[in-house]
Amino acid sequence: MPFNFAIPRNRNLVMLMALLLIIFIAALDWSTASEVPLGFLYLFPMLLAGMRLLRWQIASLAALCTLLAELFDPFSWSLRVGPPRDALYFIAFFCTGLFFYESQRSRQIMQENLTEIKRQNAARIEAEEQLQFLVESSPVAIFIASAKGEVLMANEAAHRQLGMASGSLIGKSLHPYFPSLANVPEASVDRPSFRTMMQAHALRQSGEAFFAEIWFSTYRTGSGARLAAMVMDASEDLREREETSMEQAGQSSRLAVSAIAHEIRNVCGAIAVVHRNLCRKKELEDDKDFEALGNLVLALESMASMELRQSPGDPSEVDLVSLLEEFRIVATPSLQDAGIEATWSVGADLPAVWADRKGLMLICLNLAQNSTRALADIEAPHFSVSAFCMGEKVIVEFSDNGPGVQNPEHLFRPFQPEAQSTGLGLYLSRAFARSFRGDLVYVPQTSGALFRLELEAASNAIDLVVDEAQRERHV
Repeated sequence: MPFNFAIPRNRNLVMLMALLLIIFIAALDWSTASEVPLGFLYLFPMLLAGMRLLRWQIASLAALCTLLAELFDPFSWSLRVGPPRDALYFIAFFCTGLFFYESQRSRQIMQENLTEIKRQNAARIEAEEQLQFLVESSPVAIFIASAKGEVLMANEAAHRQLGMASGSLIGKSLHPYFPSLANVPEASVDRPSFRTMMQAHALRQSGEAFFAEIWFSTYRTGSGARLAAMVMDASEDLREREETSMEQAGQSSRLAVSAIAHEIRNVCGAIAVVHRNLCRKKELEDDKDFEALGNLVLALESMASMELRQSPGDPSEVDLVSLLEEFRIVATPSLQDAGIEATWSVGADLPAVWADRKGLMLICLNLAQNSTRALADIEAPHFSVSAFCMGEKVIVEFSDNGPGVQNPEHLFRPFQPEAQSTGLGLYLSRAFARSFRGDLVYVPQTSGALFRLELEAASNAIDLVVDEAQRERHV
């Protein structure tokens, strides 16, 4: 069909052309009716009609061509031979047009499919190029391995992480470097795919061990089961976490020892008063054991008087809005697990505060844990956090609808008999707050409990620190 492209796309124009061709053939057939039958020429306008017209239009032209062919052919018409001949004429003309109609339609569909395939192929190639660039430029180590652990693909970050030359990982087993992945079941029809994360020990090519965070998934392909993994070296995070835990434990221990020393001083003071009163009795004046007891009390009081640094860290300017958002992320899962509804009211324009960030987070977490325990048996428990400015202070309030506090005057004393644990939580929290010029107070309520954390605005605290430093230099 090389002439197909010259055929107009306008159906009305094609219909006109087909009719003109039919008229021309009819005139030619009329002029030569007695010599040569030309009815077969009507196939050409039907071919033209099949290229562009619809089925009913093709049928109409086929009926017209049948009428004209019967009218101008040299054969006589009768009921016995006329209808079968006309039926054959119509079938021949209509099927010719319909054949070219379906051929053209199939060709058009094929062309559209081919165009769509080319478009999808170009999009797939572009996506593959982008994905390949993303994988190769990613700072995270990315591996794809077979079910047996054989590395099929590894990016540059993976080779750098394991201390290997570029491309040398391909074909090697992943299990010597990440032994934990050997225990991952391969994906199969009767076994679900794994999509999870784990922390495990790993080995570099040199034998050096490191702590890895591995996000992996298993899946199936036509070539078999596959495992895709993204690995991050979390050794530095582990070290920082352990150092932070050790530092926090040390800070809490110093404050706990200070609390114990404070209580011992109080007891020793009372014992010393009793000792001095007993010294007035003549029968104990020359008692060496009684004198030794007094010396032991003085020595114990002297030991308990040693001052320990209570600062949990070096105070600095802290973005309170950011810290409270982190606190919300950390505390929300525990509150939800306990069935506690939580509300947060923190203004976005709060100024920075003067505090130790880790100590401030510990205060918030301790107050949230206290509320969680207090709300354990409460119907419709509720916990709220609000932050606002009050003069030169920044206030953070923690409230709940629990049973409240029975003896507020004993709240911040360490080692209370009625405390659920050591009774150091609130004592340490207030000590942390006071170490960076803040304070933690309990606000009496008719119902529930309300703790107010008072913090110094960073701009005001910095001025105070500078003034104190100048006074010390002057002295």
